[in-house]
Amino acid sequence: MTYTVHAKRWANGWELHVDGEGVTQSRSLATAERTVREYLSLLHDREVDDEITIVPELGRKLTADLAKARRAVTELAVQQKKAAALSRATARELADAGLKGAEIATVLGVSPQRVSQLLNA
Repeated sequence: MTYTVHAKRWANGWELHVDGEGVTQSRSLATAERTVREYLSLLHDREVDDEITIVPELGRKLTADLAKARRAVTELAVQQKKAAALSRATARELADAGLKGAEIATVLGVSPQRVSQLLNA
């Protein structure tokens, strides 16, 4: 089961509205998940190890900016994987063409240690 928690900022921290369960509070968003787990454990008289999704309510603009930032980070991770694969393939091709490690490093603009990593990956 997944619990969705809408976190609303207030003067003393965050109100944590747990869908279908009720409301609790946390001084910090960083401790919200633990607080919700403790709240649900007391409410249901059992340890709760279900997934908990904290959704901070930050306003329309900040929520949109956050979504853009997360998309950019995801896209960057994809590009990094592609770049790493391309670097490995290119390093291998350069080695197969007879270039030595230091020469490959110069051509790729990386350290000789990185060339070693690329060739041994």
